Amino acid sequence: MSALLERLRGRGWRVTSQRRVVAEVLEGDHVHLTADEVHARAVQRLPEISRATVYNILGELVSLGEVIEVSTDGRAKRYDPNAHHPHQHLVCSRCGTIRDVRPTGNPLADLPAQERFGFTVSEAEITYRGLCPSCAPDPPGV
Repeated sequence: MSALLERLRGRGWRVTSQRRVVAEVLEGDHVHLTADEVHARAVQRLPEISRATVYNILGELVSLGEVIEVSTDGRAKRYDPNAHHPHQHLVCSRCGTIRDVRPTGNPLADLPAQERFGFTVSEAEITYRGLCPSCAPDPPGV
């Protein structure tokens, strides 16, 4: 059983066949699927699942704090089930591939007091951008 499904059952979430399939589709490392990608994969497992049902379930999972909604540069929202492990994102500027990264250090401590403007900072979201190996040009001489 997926870790996400186990957490949801532990919270008393009623596990219907549609909810189970969506949770299973979201299982794995570096999963950042769009709602349409979740739907396409869910249909392979449960052909009668509708797009609206998938959108509703994703909304529930975000509301429960079990899935993070990730938006990058006006692209379609992606859904990250890695909500319980602090991490940042590395995004390919060309193809949009997203990877979870765990940089060392504390981003909250890296913000100097004079740059906080009196805010009590409780969290930081950092997105690293670049080109993934598939999109990067070959280095000279290769």
